[in-house]
Amino acid sequence: MDGKLREPLRELAECSLPAALEAMGERWSFLILRAAFNGLYHFEEFQSELGIARNILANRLARLVEHGILKREAMPDDRRKIEYRLTDKGFALLPTMIALRQWGERWETGFPASPVLVDERDRRPIAQIDVRAWDGRVLTKQDLLWSLPEHVAGNPIDIRAAE
Repeated sequence: MDGKLREPLRELAECSLPAALEAMGERWSFLILRAAFNGLYHFEEFQSELGIARNILANRLARLVEHGILKREAMPDDRRKIEYRLTDKGFALLPTMIALRQWGERWETGFPASPVLVDERDRRPIAQIDVRAWDGRVLTKQDLLWSLPEHVAGNPIDIRAAE
């Protein structure tokens, strides 16, 4: 990634990373998202499992709903009881969450987290999240460079194609 062209770091409006960080917020948002991936749906479950203050939880849930990561739905049998469910946009954060967990295991804690995330079919641990080329090759930092859209080979990548 040491090519001549650099990402314009001062042009935050054109960078998707600050926008993503704005949507997720901070630590509690990631922990709420992790809990949602683990099947928690109700305010009380999040509060009890995470030990988060009620006002902070309410704020973070509202932010995740506002950004379309979670959806807020009243239960049909009791309209006072609310569920928070991941949207497609929220589920799309799974590779990011796994990559952050794997990074933390390698660089912060130094040991595998428990429980281990496995493939349901064969119960084997999932592979490391990698950066891959369009043809599936694993890329290293030496394989990467920034390119202007008009210099990208082939068809432009449709970033919304996975929706």
